[in-house]
Amino acid sequence: MKINIYYGGRGVIDDPTIYVLSQIEQVLGELRVEVGRYNIYEYKNQIATLPVTLKDADGVILATTVEWLGIGGFMSQFLDACWFYGDKEKIAGIYMQPVVISTTYGEKEAVLSLENAWQILGGQLCNGLCGYVDGVAQLKENPDYHRVIEKMSENLYRTISQRTKNLPASNQAVRKTVLRTQTMELTPQESEQLSAFASDEDYVKQQKEDIIQLSSIYRNLLGGHQEEWDNEYINAFQSHFRGIADHKSEYVIVINGHKHPLVISVDGDQLQIAYKPQEQGDVIAHVSESVMNTITSGRMTFQKAFNTGQMTAQGSFGNFRMLDELFVFQ
Repeated sequence: MKINIYYGGRGVIDDPTIYVLSQIEQVLGELRVEVGRYNIYEYKNQIATLPVTLKDADGVILATTVEWLGIGGFMSQFLDACWFYGDKEKIAGIYMQPVVISTTYGEKEAVLSLENAWQILGGQLCNGLCGYVDGVAQLKENPDYHRVIEKMSENLYRTISQRTKNLPASNQAVRKTVLRTQTMELTPQESEQLSAFASDEDYVKQQKEDIIQLSSIYRNLLGGHQEEWDNEYINAFQSHFRGIADHKSEYVIVINGHKHPLVISVDGDQLQIAYKPQEQGDVIAHVSESVMNTITSGRMTFQKAFNTGQMTAQGSFGNFRMLDELFVFQ
């Protein structure tokens, strides 16, 4: 029997989940179970390739620590990769046991998130382990907790050995009728190859550069439409402008694929905006056309675009934060 453990925490020394996993590994080792351990944070640049490791697994443990909210970014990325690149037929036969230790509120919600995600992927469930502790010492000093961990580990072993069946769940029905992977129909082998490409930063960077170059070529071929597209942004900023008394700033926004940056000058309730060659300003920002469309349509703020890495900026960040007050797209 082979059981893989996927740890989605940050790997800090005093993480109580790491201690629980060490106890689980010890119990499974005594049961002569082969255990593979994957600390997702160590694979943060290759997370898209991790679903390949599910191939030879009979069961998995998805473990994470709730430090402030939810299951954490690493675990979310791993589950995303399983959805886009994982072999669904293989996952359908794999039992999953969630292990969530919390140092704040929310361990039960995190377990529910892991269970829902695994069922939507088509996998099987085993009763999980969750709890709240102040620190590792609380686990180490209480023998009752050790017995709970031992029983849960043995339960996973028995569940997989006996191939225990679960009743159908509604989220599995939703997966069949509503949810669809928004990708091409690929074989498992093609999905593995695609996941390898997705984790190759140089390849992804080159693809993005090629897209920008092709976008510029098509814009030049379309000729007069370029001016029309440019005017859409100018009109959007002008129509959503909210002047602020005594505020003066100049923004230079470089939009990928556009020949010149969009220069926005604000002086109180006065606004000047145009495309022109300029490199200096209070704020210099870089953004893709798709993200700019998302902002001007009111689906994202400038601040959120910056916080999520979809927009970069340098200069006065005080002035940058004013963008969402000066231009209210929502």
